[in-house]
Amino acid sequence: MKIDELDINERIKEILKRQGIVELYPPQAEALPHALAGKNVVLAIPTAAGKSLVAYITILQAALRGVKSMYIVPLRALAAEKYDDLLPFQEIGIKVGISTGDLDEKGEYLGKYDIVVCTSEKADSLIRHKATWINDVGVVVADEIHLINDFSRGPTLEVNLAKFMLMNPVQVIALSATIKNAHELAEWLNATLIQSDWRPVPLKEGVLFGRKIYFIDGSTKEIENPKLEGLVEDVLAEGGQALIFVNTRHSSQSTAEKLREIVAEYADKGTLKKIASRLLSGEEANVVAKRLAACIEDGVAFHHAGLSSGQRRLVERNFKKGHIKCIVATPTLAAGVNTPARRVIIKNLWRYSEAEGYMQPIPVMEIKQMMGRAGRPGYDEVGEAILIARNKMEKERLWQEYLMADVEPIYSKLASEPALRMHILALIATDFAVYWDEIVDFFKKTFYAHQLGVVPEERIWEIIDFLERNEFIESKGERWMATLFGYKTAALYLDPLSALIMRKALEGKIGDNFSYLHAICSTPDMRCLFLSSKDEWVEEEAERRQFLLPPPSPYDAEYDFFLAEVKTALMLEDWINERKEDEIIAKYQVGPGDIHARVETAEWLLHAMQELARIFNFDVVSKLAKLKMRVKYGCKEELLRLVRLRGIGRVRARTLYKHGFKNIAMLRKASVETLARLPGIGINIAKQIKEQVG
Repeated sequence: MKIDELDINERIKEILKRQGIVELYPPQAEALPHALAGKNVVLAIPTAAGKSLVAYITILQAALRGVKSMYIVPLRALAAEKYDDLLPFQEIGIKVGISTGDLDEKGEYLGKYDIVVCTSEKADSLIRHKATWINDVGVVVADEIHLINDFSRGPTLEVNLAKFMLMNPVQVIALSATIKNAHELAEWLNATLIQSDWRPVPLKEGVLFGRKIYFIDGSTKEIENPKLEGLVEDVLAEGGQALIFVNTRHSSQSTAEKLREIVAEYADKGTLKKIASRLLSGEEANVVAKRLAACIEDGVAFHHAGLSSGQRRLVERNFKKGHIKCIVATPTLAAGVNTPARRVIIKNLWRYSEAEGYMQPIPVMEIKQMMGRAGRPGYDEVGEAILIARNKMEKERLWQEYLMADVEPIYSKLASEPALRMHILALIATDFAVYWDEIVDFFKKTFYAHQLGVVPEERIWEIIDFLERNEFIESKGERWMATLFGYKTAALYLDPLSALIMRKALEGKIGDNFSYLHAICSTPDMRCLFLSSKDEWVEEEAERRQFLLPPPSPYDAEYDFFLAEVKTALMLEDWINERKEDEIIAKYQVGPGDIHARVETAEWLLHAMQELARIFNFDVVSKLAKLKMRVKYGCKEELLRLVRLRGIGRVRARTLYKHGFKNIAMLRKASVETLARLPGIGINIAKQIKEQVG
């Protein structure tokens, strides 16, 4: 079907055609008539088969009819990608907004947009805060809906959809990778299921064994070098790009470094040198940035959660442009932004499970998602996804267990206790469901109850009892009401167990900065750093520290968890005491992405603790407010006035302070030339400072 044949606004067609979209793929042509007719749709098709375009056209057409839409994604990086995709349509008067952070704000300003792109957590927060425009939402897009199967993200997405189905007569467009039980999702959402294996670039899946790649279509291909390096060199020699998946960050970095010499022969060194130099400018020039820049200069990059978001974006953007020829990534990239390559190579099929504490095989669905990255529309005639076998027995096993295997079915994860206590409290605190029958009716709308066949009433009673015993809610006759504590906990988007831990810490004596950092690291909302065999010093440090929460005995099963909390709190303490990022990376065996992820979480948890202190210990409110700002900027208290200036991080702020510019008044008196001469400032930053201070 041609774009011109669609019954949509001509101005939308014109912009699509300018982008080179003149014809629909078969699954798009099948799905769009249902979506444009206002029906719920579940679109389960492979990666790169054009799921997003179906959603875009539906919500753009809705916007021109005056109907508001919400586009829900699992990751911030994906939200940014979708927002960028929709921005060109602002020229025809469609207002597009994005919101991914600050779960404590009401978000009324988002009401002026026709389309709001947000994460699942932000959508849930907006519903909890009763943003008035939420009732005007007529279309909800649930991107990557198969992630309902994910323990951390799944329950929130499921609850969002259940609430929308109860609140408004909304249309749901659910986008999914190919999954075994897509029909169950469609039944739950009362949706038309469009399921297809069609891809714009045919995919050849195979196994490398010896010097030969064996593809499932019966064809074979010989390569000179029977190793990973040979697979990379072979595809680069044909003018393609390679995407390699490994199972650890260390392997990602070391593999990229091993490939530098091979990839360099096919790289544009001049362009890559400019890209690499961007990593080394500014305040992010840490040891990881230097290693990454060295790889990028030779046309290869590594990509994992230890990188900062800016570093990951730079790698993704320049791979898409074709400048970077090869990425070595951990599986986090498979669920992230759109980065196709002619050849996908999966080196490792096992990974460490945090939940289980040992190595486990990666599910077939995730491997198929990685494989689905092979084949770049408009550039490649075919995509190749290749597993590597070390022997004949492994070749047969990979063939049967991955290439020929069905992907696993997905299951609701709403049954987990943290998810239930958080979302049941939110139902009551927001007056969404306050009587037993209302709570049961809500759960009838969930995927959890749809799969189970019944509402788990006994489990719900247990959670309500926990909330009542711990004074989050109270019963008034037959209805429940949130206490001030319960209302605050739900509004702050806290796990109730985190709020209980904070309350306990606040009700004791006033502590020092470290003791408050440890208190927030003791909550389930903080993902603490791993404790390794090199961390004996953490226990010694713990013995000389004060705590607001009683430490467990070294003989307790909880003691190692306690030391992991202490290690995380110590890292945050080093951060606010302006320890250099390279020193933190070495001392705690982390990447810059790990530091910034914990800093962001700590800032949010300290804000939450500050709000709870207004109820339980008002004397520490200002102390927590200062600590929160120090965590946000990573500096000592004397720099707080300076770091609030745009373009001034903790390093430049310390430079200004050392040279006598200790406050805004002093900066106001200084000349641009004087400031520009300071180390790391320069003329552009100096001008920026002067513009801001007046």
